[in-house]
Amino acid sequence: MKASAEVRRKPLAGYGARAALVCALGVHCAGALADQGGVAFWFSGQYASLAAVPATPGWSVAFLPYYYNGSSDTSETFQTGATVSAGLKSHAPLVIAQLGYAPDSKILGGQPYLALGWGAGGNRTSVDLSLSRLGELGRADSIYGGTDLYPYASLAWNRGVDNWMAYVTGDVPVGAYDSRRLANLGIGHGALDAGGGYTYFNPNTGFELSAVAGFTYNWENASTDYRNGVDSHLDWAASKLLTEHWQAGVVGYAYYQLTADGGSGDRVGAFKSRVASVGPELGYLYKINGAPAYINLRGYKEFWAEHRVQGYALFATISFPLGGAAR
Repeated sequence: MKASAEVRRKPLAGYGARAALVCALGVHCAGALADQGGVAFWFSGQYASLAAVPATPGWSVAFLPYYYNGSSDTSETFQTGATVSAGLKSHAPLVIAQLGYAPDSKILGGQPYLALGWGAGGNRTSVDLSLSRLGELGRADSIYGGTDLYPYASLAWNRGVDNWMAYVTGDVPVGAYDSRRLANLGIGHGALDAGGGYTYFNPNTGFELSAVAGFTYNWENASTDYRNGVDSHLDWAASKLLTEHWQAGVVGYAYYQLTADGGSGDRVGAFKSRVASVGPELGYLYKINGAPAYINLRGYKEFWAEHRVQGYALFATISFPLGGAAR
């Protein structure tokens, strides 16, 4: 941390060091809304500014309030659980919490970070036409409960304005899931996701650019004999530190399914999906009992969707340290 006199002389540089600290406390949560139906394990948009900056040693907690609203027209056919339907609509408010720890010791010269995430909330899914129920019209399901568990591990390196990060995460399917429902909070199967990222961050100018890419491998859902294909995803952000407390920028994501869904329970054929988005980002630095903390708000408007719902997503990341002093 810079001395107060140096902060006054170079406000962006002083804020930049603190922003890197708080943004790296632990804001990486993974999850999903439902199985099949063009929805992936990966929460697109969970990474934003300063994503690859190494974590600060010590315990931390991050909360990720999230809301998604999307729909498709009746020309799109989906298999959601055991139901084949058209005209799908989904509304999902969730809050994901992640407890993380970064040890003092380094591995291969990089800063390790270990975490476990879990969430609670609701999901309401409706369809205009249920093809698996002899043309039933207007079916809708709602669920409130807990999500799956999301273990997470990363290793990050810093050299000047350059930061690199490698991560691995996955899904432990213990959340609210029933293949007979349209709406679920768990995905009903295990998943493994791995990837890496880069952040350019210059605290003297306040400019920052981050990108994180990864791939998801899905195991078969034993309840439906359906297996999601291999997914690829990219989260990105570009921002500017405006003052000692405020940051603004633009964010986006792209999701593209590399291989088609399959399994003996697949009743919609070689199902592959894609989507992209863009939107604004706003960050604010504050303190809790003298320790730095961070709030990040961002929104995403989706486009380029195929074989999945399209709409908008809202995120709010709130992270702060629980123990371990910044150095």
